[in-house]
Amino acid sequence: MGKAPKDSEFPWWLVAAAGLAAFFLWRIVTDDLYTQVLVTLSRGVWITLFVTAVGFSSACMIGLGLAVGSLSRYRLLREGTRFYIEIVRGLPIIVLLLYVAFVIAPGLVAAVNWGLDGLGMETIRTRDFPLIWRAILALTIGYSAFIAEVFRAGLQSVDEGQVEAAKALGLNNWQRFRFIVFPQAIRTILPPLGNDFIAMIKDSSLVSVLGVMDITQLGKITAAGNFRYFETYNVVAYLYLLMTVTLSLALRRFERHMSRKPG
Repeated sequence: MGKAPKDSEFPWWLVAAAGLAAFFLWRIVTDDLYTQVLVTLSRGVWITLFVTAVGFSSACMIGLGLAVGSLSRYRLLREGTRFYIEIVRGLPIIVLLLYVAFVIAPGLVAAVNWGLDGLGMETIRTRDFPLIWRAILALTIGYSAFIAEVFRAGLQSVDEGQVEAAKALGLNNWQRFRFIVFPQAIRTILPPLGNDFIAMIKDSSLVSVLGVMDITQLGKITAAGNFRYFETYNVVAYLYLLMTVTLSLALRRFERHMSRKPG
């Protein structure tokens, strides 16, 4: 195997990608069909970003809780979190989306109705649980298992000696986690966490199977209406690449900044 490429190596791939992006931007500006498709799909960009932002934020909170639970001194808690992580990680996201939308969501509605009925209040219908929130719940569940492993690895990367020193200073569990463990672990956690965020942007396209009006779903509807599949899916791909490549470049820049930061 050859040597690893140097960071100073000129990124010709980026020049090629920028040239391709400029070409498609030129087509969008000069071609009425491309312009019309872009205007239509731009409404789905906000849905895609909303689903990703809410789902990822929720997955991070649950994932952190799972990671802490998997490192607990209580075996029952460790086994329970490991069971959740392994089961969820073994399911394809699209299967999880369908299961949450058509099995878990009706079950949650039934449970809520049982409580409302006991209180003498008006019950709700399954259709009152919007599909977009079912999709967000599915992505949250799916990604929380993967993010839990990221957090766990980061927390375990902190030197045990520092934790013991914090104990000797009289810090309790919460203080050790807040002031000693997490600030050091976050430097290890952030890069893979950023990669998971980019992955969720791409996986959010799967919510189109539930009819959520994201970029992919609007692309399918547009292509079915104008029969111009080449132009329509070019714009779909352009929008996803614009988001993912831009975030990927920002993440690499942040990683270099963190690697140069002392401490």
